[in-house]
Amino acid sequence: MDMTEAPRVALISGASRGIGAAVAETLFAEGWAVSLGMRAPALPDWAAADPTRVHLFAYDALDRAAPAAWVADAVTRFGRVDALVANAGISIPKTVVEISDDEFDLLTEINVKAPRRLAAAAWEALCQSGRGRVIVLGSLSGKRVKSARSGAYSMTKFAAVALAHALRHAGFDKGVRATAVCPGFVATDMAAALTERPAEQMTSPRDLARVISLLIALPNEASVAEFCVNCQLEESF
Repeated sequence: MDMTEAPRVALISGASRGIGAAVAETLFAEGWAVSLGMRAPALPDWAAADPTRVHLFAYDALDRAAPAAWVADAVTRFGRVDALVANAGISIPKTVVEISDDEFDLLTEINVKAPRRLAAAAWEALCQSGRGRVIVLGSLSGKRVKSARSGAYSMTKFAAVALAHALRHAGFDKGVRATAVCPGFVATDMAAALTERPAEQMTSPRDLARVISLLIALPNEASVAEFCVNCQLEESF
């Protein structure tokens, strides 16, 4: 990024830990201004290098009014929004038979509806950017159903991948590029609760952050619809 220009601005949900925290730190180090959506906002240690480029917002993915309030607050602070990284998500490891309606509604609300609301709230600013970027954190579970207990989660992640494609179509003529980033196991608290695979054999959040940084830095003429990342050998991914 040309540091003589005003920094580009990225909104990142679920930014307090894991993938979201790694993306925020990576973009900040590359000169971006970052607006961090967190349940309990707290300034990260790395932000001390230039706190003027960090904005905190108390974001709850279940609060339907939160996206509009967050975008308005970020625009007031920075004057623009150039990228959205919709990272916040949850997993409920149950089969499609045993999961309750309330549990499935919760999965859908956080993994599908919340990122759609964020994109809609930021849409005008992303279009004004001329090179707006949306990253939807999907999953390889949005490309195949790996096991019975990942079935309900997979349904929502298939929808999240479709959301990224739908946003790409909706914004392409306005310079908005959307990508579904689909990792396998990433060394986060969520993955640790789902597998016995040691963290050193999973994809690092920092490496995934490098991928996301690359995707949002690409020019409009190099659009990537999906990007799959895996830590283990599978037939197709």
